[in-house]
Amino acid sequence: MSELKMRMQLFIIYVIMIAASASFSYAKDINSHHLKASFKSQKASPVAHHGQLSVDGTFIRDVKKEVISLAGVSLFWSNTGWGQERFYNSEAIASFAKDWKAGIIRIAMGAQGTGSYLEKRKANLDRVTSVIDAAIANEIYVIVDWHSHQAEQNLDAAIEFFTFIAERYGNTPNLIYEIYNEPLNDISWELIVKPYSETIINAIRKIDPNNLIIVGTPSWSQDVDLAADNPILDQHNLLYALHFYAASHKGELREKAEYAISKGLPLIISEWGTVSSDGDGFMDEESTLEWLRFIRKNNLTHLNWAVSDKNEAASILTKGADSSGPWRPQDLTSSGKFVQKIIREW
Repeated sequence: MSELKMRMQLFIIYVIMIAASASFSYAKDINSHHLKASFKSQKASPVAHHGQLSVDGTFIRDVKKEVISLAGVSLFWSNTGWGQERFYNSEAIASFAKDWKAGIIRIAMGAQGTGSYLEKRKANLDRVTSVIDAAIANEIYVIVDWHSHQAEQNLDAAIEFFTFIAERYGNTPNLIYEIYNEPLNDISWELIVKPYSETIINAIRKIDPNNLIIVGTPSWSQDVDLAADNPILDQHNLLYALHFYAASHKGELREKAEYAISKGLPLIISEWGTVSSDGDGFMDEESTLEWLRFIRKNNLTHLNWAVSDKNEAASILTKGADSSGPWRPQDLTSSGKFVQKIIREW
């Protein structure tokens, strides 16, 4: 082999190695969650900066009519005796607002099961109001969710609850209502979920004409395509819930979401997880990053499930972590560390 040929081959090998190295570096950056180019920061608190929110087409806009996308976490079920209600305290909310830089928090007010609002009304209301008060004090937004899979079975209780919340907090721009967490997959949008939602919306709007209201969709808030084909009419500032768990839900669910958006349906990801839909399994970082790109592209607001130290993969806190925070790295699960980074950089 001539010296010239040898040099040419060495040069080609060098170029290939450089290209491979660049490819590996890019993959490493993605898998290390370096999405900073799409993130933005602000000095003012979220509510001070954005004020009253409204829905315009498929976007949430702030008081200055700028499109916004908020990131935060969802508390676990509020039910008495379930163990995770201990995180319903003002110090924990302050930790998420100040340390995690969360712009929004979600209350999962348990409306079924033992120890729920239906059995322990005062205890659950006390937890809910303490979190709302803390969100207002820390100038972040707060979703108050009727956390049920069969909300239509307790319509009167839901009206009573949201009437109380609207009367007490409806004049604050922090408040967002979520009126049905996750209807089951055998519950009809047209015959059950939509009429239930219209009834609750009307009850809220008698008191609070402006704050955002989130509507659940069948199949655990995944069938947004059904709502897109038959949306609630003659109402304003409505959003529709889309829930995903990255290890279970991938391109097919994003196609449903894309269809809904193309039909003009405004979405919010009021609950998502890095793991399987049962709250357990492994953390699927690759799928989560695909979802984050989708979320950013469509300017969606999103909240991770869940503030919990329960022994399941979706929990962001390790067993026995302090109830109030701020939490040390060793207090966070793998999912918790991942989610914390996402929220801080959003």
